Amino acid sequence: MHLKWFIFVGLAVAVFACSSDLEVEPIELQTLYQVFDENDSAGVEANRFLLDCYRFLPETGNRVGGDFLDAATDDAVSSNPTNTSVQQLAMGAYASDNYQDNRWASCYQGIRRASIFIANIDRVPLKGKLANGTSFNRVWKAEARFLRALFYFELVKRHGGVPLLGNKVYQLTDNIELPRQDFRECVAFIVSECDAIKDSLRTDPFNLAFYERPTKAAALALKARVLLYAASPLFNGENIDPQNSLTGYTDFSANRWEVAENAARDILELNLFALEPEFKDVFITRNRERIFSKQGGNNTSVENNNGPVGYSSGVNNGRTSPTQELVNAFGMANGLPIDDPNSGYNENDPYVNRDKRFYATIFYNGAPWLSRPVETFEGGADKPGGTKQQTKTGYYLRKFMGNFESAVNYSNVNHDHILFRYAEVLLNFAEARNERLAAPDHEVYSAVEQIRQRAGLVPFQLQAGLSQSQMREIIRNERRKELAFEEHRFYDVRRWKIAEQEFNKELSGMTIYQTGTGVIRQPIPVLKMNFDERMYLAPIPFSEVIKNPQMIQNPGW
Repeated sequence: MHLKWFIFVGLAVAVFACSSDLEVEPIELQTLYQVFDENDSAGVEANRFLLDCYRFLPETGNRVGGDFLDAATDDAVSSNPTNTSVQQLAMGAYASDNYQDNRWASCYQGIRRASIFIANIDRVPLKGKLANGTSFNRVWKAEARFLRALFYFELVKRHGGVPLLGNKVYQLTDNIELPRQDFRECVAFIVSECDAIKDSLRTDPFNLAFYERPTKAAALALKARVLLYAASPLFNGENIDPQNSLTGYTDFSANRWEVAENAARDILELNLFALEPEFKDVFITRNRERIFSKQGGNNTSVENNNGPVGYSSGVNNGRTSPTQELVNAFGMANGLPIDDPNSGYNENDPYVNRDKRFYATIFYNGAPWLSRPVETFEGGADKPGGTKQQTKTGYYLRKFMGNFESAVNYSNVNHDHILFRYAEVLLNFAEARNERLAAPDHEVYSAVEQIRQRAGLVPFQLQAGLSQSQMREIIRNERRKELAFEEHRFYDVRRWKIAEQEFNKELSGMTIYQTGTGVIRQPIPVLKMNFDERMYLAPIPFSEVIKNPQMIQNPGW
């Protein structure tokens, strides 16, 4: 009897005609020989199987117990009054059996399905080739290898070295008590996969017929991100267990920064991508800044989950409360930080003349929305008090939402999960090159200034003669502002090996009182974060360690 596989078509885009014939076997229960049919030149069932592999891609948004992962950083807290999953992450209140962002099982499910596809797709006599002569068998196999490499990176960035399964598809009768591979081996495998497949993938990232399929640029972007992480202090020189090859390199090499720089440069030199002129539109339109996304859909999910709570239009759960620390990270429209005496910052009118990305990221008291100002003062429509879920900080999340400032109702907006975009590549390049050089050169300046120019800063140019450390702080701050709520901060602070300073702070918000004579603002504490060294890496799930004597746990867990 042929081995059976359940095919869940979560991302299927094809429409199949119904048959009047009685089906003797449910369509979702098929043999491998039926899925990879030697007579199916269109590859209908094989394509369905491949599309199902996409279901395991990471998502962004309110995915960690209903919250953004960024609410486990110093950028936000959950508005939910209970002890949420992200609050447990922020406070270190978890163990190896209840890590709140555990993707071990789902990633290995994706890896297994991708490997099944890779092992069997050549049976299918697919017709057609790309313009460069690449057969569709090769293209589809390259897509599956990209997905598998990305699943491995999702594991490695959390845990360090993990078991690498190669192309083998393990069966229940096989010995599956496998050891973890060294961090070095895992990085080398992911990079080698990206190199091997990049020229077999489609080259046009803007073809709407294949918009959610990885292209050569996506493989290069994954490679660049992997190498940036690998060059960063957590894994390169400041390993939390210096002689433990599972948790990072056991030596330091400055050359790793150059390798990461060159990987990011490869994307820049494609000359395919550009920064979208309007920052808000990056997230709600399909544009030339997107490199690779997971299909989300046209809906109002972000607005419903995170919109200020006092509006009658739709559902407004106000789930995410940005912190005062994030608000303060956004400088002024003249490019200066708010603590610069020349910035023009006015603490009595703190939301005027700020970096445009501030207005696109955060709802503040008085922000325009659905044809009235947001009211986060005490007793205001969006801060009514009582038991209703509402902001804890005086702020709500604005990013990823449609342009509803003058509307009266929400309407559907594109909410794809953007996994790689050009702005990140520019910042990756700037960081790697700055770390490699003794002092930043014009290429570092140019990459950072492109980000600042799109943000509308005038002047967007940086001061000449910055030191490496000064530029490092600027790049890190630009990443915080530009990539807020895109699941970078949680890992950036870790890979920079500064989490023991940044994630041990008491986070704050702003209580606002509307009085007859004006507005009174008072900073308030909202959450005391807790971080210790073992939290730089997530624990290997207890269920994996207990059943496999070769599965070594991460230090401290």
